[in-house]
Parts: sequence; structure tokens; C-alpha cells
Amino acid sequence: MPGNPLGLEGRVVVVAGAAGGGIGTTVARMVAEAGATVIAVSRGKDNLDNHVAPLTDQGLPVVPVAADVSTEDGVAATIEAALQAEGDLYGLVNVAGGAAPQTWMPATRVSRTDWRDLFTQNLETAFFLSQAVAAELKSGNRRGSIVSISSISGMNTAPFHIAYGTAKAAIVAMTRTMAVELAVDEIRVNAVAPGVTATPASLAYVDDDAERDRRAIAMGRRGRPEEIAGAILFLLSDLSSYITGQTLLVDGGLDLKWTHLDGDNTSLFLKDDSFRDAIRRP
Repeated sequence: MPGNPLGLEGRVVVVAGAAGGGIGTTVARMVAEAGATVIAVSRGKDNLDNHVAPLTDQGLPVVPVAADVSTEDGVAATIEAALQAEGDLYGLVNVAGGAAPQTWMPATRVSRTDWRDLFTQNLETAFFLSQAVAAELKSGNRRGSIVSISSISGMNTAPFHIAYGTAKAAIVAMTRTMAVELAVDEIRVNAVAPGVTATPASLAYVDDDAERDRRAIAMGRRGRPEEIAGAILFLLSDLSSYITGQTLLVDGGLDLKWTHLDGDNTSLFLKDDSFRDAIRRP
């Protein structure tokens, strides 16, 4: 659209982890609505069919790509799709990651496999895809913007979720260092750290409890995917052209209160006692 201050028209943006039906899918939609061609990447074709195909059906410039970006082949396939798309490669949003419910456990119980898996999902994937996009931008002398998802767990403590929290904290460090290295090339690197957000993935361990949300979160409610996506869109766009190396906490003020730990240091957001008992087990 003429005069769009976001400045994304004619640009190609890769969204890794675009087909979960939550933050990634919302980012893909909002970035496409802002005028960019979106390379929507997911490991699962079914997820692409369920969550990304409806965006293309609406006429949005979204290109679904089935690829595992935790592998070199998946990264290469993603870059190839981005270069073949209409427009110039400009941006990357690293949403791929997360943690399954069974990864919650005491620090004394975390295995090397648990640790490595969570670091692969939440740090390695983001770094090597960022590396590939940055290298392509540099080779073409093009400026760009990279935004990764950290977490409130990476900005504070993460009891019973140490591997995930540490990997998300490492996203913050990765963001700051890459921002310094790439600033001279006019490639900005930032991150967003969501608080508790109402997504399909969060339903695995967070139930509906309005009173608890009012007590734990300054704004009294959990975030919506579009609220996290809005912050990402800002950092991706020309509206933030003088911002780099930052991690924006988008949590409704949860970090300001930080009262969501129960007396045993387990999260009040865990939806049932059986789950709480399982993660406390020695």
C-alpha cells in the first residue's frame, strides 16, 4: 500500500516455524498483509496445509515450504525458496523452537540428550538460519532485519525448565553479538521475549484461570498471538530502523510482578497437580 511506514513492499521475509497455528502463523499473516512475500517454513506438511494454506487461499503472498531448518539441507531449501520468490530477500523471523511438556523437570534430572535437543530446537536452529540469511544479504549488499523469539524464561529464572530457559537466554546473547557484527552491513538483529501467550502449544500445560492471570500479570491477562506478532513486525520493519541488538519483553507486565511461582517454585500456570508432581519427581 502507498506510504506504508512498515516499508516491507517488494521484500521477501522468511518465517521459520510458521505453521503451528500460534505466533508463527500470525507473524506470517501480518507480515504478508504488510506487503512482503512470506516464505512460511515448517517441518510438517499437514501443519502447512492446516494453517498456511488458508493464508494463500485469501490471496496473501505466502509461499509454504516444508523443510526442517535444524538441518543443513533444510536451511539450504529455505534459502533457495526465498531467492526464487518475487522480491528481494530482506528479513527472517525465527519462531521455530519451543519445548514439549515432558521437558519440564528438575535440573538434577536433565540428561545430555534433553539438553542438546532443546538447544538444537531453540538456539542452533535460529543461529544457523540467521547465519545463512545474513550471508545471503551480505553477498548481495542488501540491508535486512532478523528477529528471533526468546522467552520470559530467558530473561529471568526458569525453575524446572533450565535447558529451555538457558537456550532462550542464549538467544539474547546471540542477538547482541550478531547485531554488532552485522551493523556495518545494515543488517539489524533483534529479539522478542514473550510472556505467557494463548497459543495452541501453550494449551499443553496452561489452563484457563482468569483469577490467577489477574494476580500474576500486571495487565491481568495472557497475551494474544497478534500482540507478540505486532512487536515482531515492528522490529522487522523500517519503523525500527535505528534499533539493533535489543530484546523486547512482551509480557503484559508479568516480569514486573514475577509472582507466578507457587510455594514450591513450580509455576502457577501449570494446569494440574499430576503435571506438577511429574516435574518435581527427583
